[in-house]
Amino acid sequence: MNRRSVSAGAVVRREKVIALHCSGAGASQWDRLAEALGPAYEVLVPEHYGCESSGAWSGEHAFTLADEAARTITLIDQSDDKVHLVGHSYGGGVALHVAVARPKRIASVALYEQSAIHLLRQMGESGADAATEIDTVARRMCESVITGDYRGGVARFVDYWNGPGAWNAMRPAAQKALIGWAPKGLLDFHALIDDTTEGHLPHLGIPDAPPARRERAEAKSHHFVEDLSRRLPNSRLMVIAGAGHMGPLTHASEVARPIVRHIVESRGDECPSVQNHDSLVRYLTPQHVGSAANAPIQTPDFSHRLSRPRSMTV
Repeated sequence: MNRRSVSAGAVVRREKVIALHCSGAGASQWDRLAEALGPAYEVLVPEHYGCESSGAWSGEHAFTLADEAARTITLIDQSDDKVHLVGHSYGGGVALHVAVARPKRIASVALYEQSAIHLLRQMGESGADAATEIDTVARRMCESVITGDYRGGVARFVDYWNGPGAWNAMRPAAQKALIGWAPKGLLDFHALIDDTTEGHLPHLGIPDAPPARRERAEAKSHHFVEDLSRRLPNSRLMVIAGAGHMGPLTHASEVARPIVRHIVESRGDECPSVQNHDSLVRYLTPQHVGSAANAPIQTPDFSHRLSRPRSMTV
């Protein structure tokens, strides 16, 4: 990513956007969003454990969502101003945990199909059905990892979230990357299922979002997306037509537009058009939060486009 040059003596104060990628992906997932936001924003992308820049989880204690959220919370504590949070899938679950931990330091939150699995416990019969469905996926993946069949476990995981045939549509290199991620995937499932964020959600003061169009997703596992939009104050549920669960990768521009609009309008400015801008992106490592890494991590290839619309909470 290019860095915007600044003339001598000029003072440029960029608002910070912290974007959290999905499980099994990497920081480059949010490149298009950074381009769309332009030079007024500094996009920080702390990578999760299991990525090359972050390394494996230490194993010193049972892994929790708080462990994953620690780097983001450090970034917020180091910032003089409020920050905008963006999260996708597992990254959305981490973003919610962060927002609850630092509610007064958050300028806005935008989530794309956040995996707030723990919310299913509060949703009655429909939530129980969805929880059983997801528990089954997690159990089968666990069995596959224990027996060494990483490929089989990850293939079922990918097809569950993206539809039948999604795994076979991926490039071999992307499949290989996800196969290596499989053990960390189990930790992500455990952290999401055991999180207790839901009891604190009503206390979040998230800015009003622009009007949104609702359309019910078919899969049981997406009930918590709609439920979360009802639990969060001042939130709206939006639908990205034609995008699948991996919309931030397969439909990057379409997903970026409403996120940019939400972030910009939360500060009362005119929303710019989504186009290529000279922007600043930092790929963050746990060893030195706030420093730039030399290169982004390659995200998995979900180049196939699924027709079922997907939702986003802003």
